[in-house]
Formats: sequence, C-alpha cells, structure tokens
Amino acid sequence: MKPQTQSDQAQPVPGLRERKKARTKAAIQREAVRLFREQGYSATTVEQVAEAAEVAPSTVFRYYATKQDLVFSQDYDLPFAAMFRAQAPELTPIQAERRAIRSLLNDISEQELALQRERFALIVSEPELWGASLDSIHRTMRIMGEEVAKRAGREARDPAVRAYTGAVFGVMLQVSMDWANDPELDFATTLDEALGHLEHLRP
Repeated sequence: MKPQTQSDQAQPVPGLRERKKARTKAAIQREAVRLFREQGYSATTVEQVAEAAEVAPSTVFRYYATKQDLVFSQDYDLPFAAMFRAQAPELTPIQAERRAIRSLLNDISEQELALQRERFALIVSEPELWGASLDSIHRTMRIMGEEVAKRAGREARDPAVRAYTGAVFGVMLQVSMDWANDPELDFATTLDEALGHLEHLRP
C-alpha cells in the first residue's frame, strides 16, 4: 500500500453515493467488454450487458450514451496532459513523457489496467470499433502535440513538433498492439524502454 502524501490527504474523499456510482459504471463497462470479447461486439446487445451487470438497460444508458461508449468511455488524455505539464521544466519532452506515463500507470490498479488491455484488444479486433477509434487517436495526438509544443517553446503545427509527436505516438501504439496480443507483456516497463530509444529525439 502506498503511503499518503500531503497532496493525497488534501484531496476530498468521494462520498458514498459517488463511490457507488463509480463502481456501477465500472461494473457495466467491465461486463460489456467481457461480453463483446466473448460473443462479438455486433452480436452483443445493451440488454445483455445490463443483465450481466445486474442493472436496467436505462441505467446503462445513464452512464454510457451509446453502445460504442461502453468501449471508448475511458479518457486518460487530460490526466496525462496534467502530469506532463507538472514535470520539471528542465526535462526534455521525452523525459517528461516517460515520467508522466510512469506516474499515470502507477495510479491505475491492476484490475483497471487489465480492463484497458481488453478494451484495446477489442478495438483492434473489431473493424467497426477500430474505425471509430480514429477520432480518439486524432484527439490524443492533438493534445500531446499541444503540450509538447508548449514545453519546447514552439507552435503546435511546427513540422518538428508534429514529427516528434508522430514518432512518440507510433511507439505507444506499437507497444499497445503488442500488449493486446500478449496479456503477459509488462506494459509499463516495455513502453518505458521503447520510449527510451527516443531519448535523443528533439521537437
């Protein structure tokens, strides 16, 4: 168990109602991903997801507006951007990226990390979901590029920033695809080592 820091202690503790809602939302997505993987995305209905999660279909739609949201509704872009900005200013962008990613993954439980692997494996195996993921990929690259540009003192559309962002994202995507095919892969370590090969890359 990690010791509490002063910043941890200063954060408000969610109330019982908020914790219950968070558990319900997580359970719905967990059961949805499991059924999608077992039965296929197209063959699985929202009603089946609701039954597996022991909630009403209306409850599923209360947390997830569409069926696709059951797969995609898990956004780490903004938390990562905040962690990236919080890194020491003397660090290079790739050093800041690696530290931010380590911090983000350190805050994710093993159960949640396993769910993320299942989500990604589902996305790359279902053409409908892979196509729908392109908007999310574009958003992630845009946010990453904006943060890198700020740290490097350049414009987000600077060709060097765009090339750097594409290289970093390409490494992240490759490791994620390897992880989707190999549940035994140590994702955090493999990703950090892979990004380490870009240490001399500058935007």
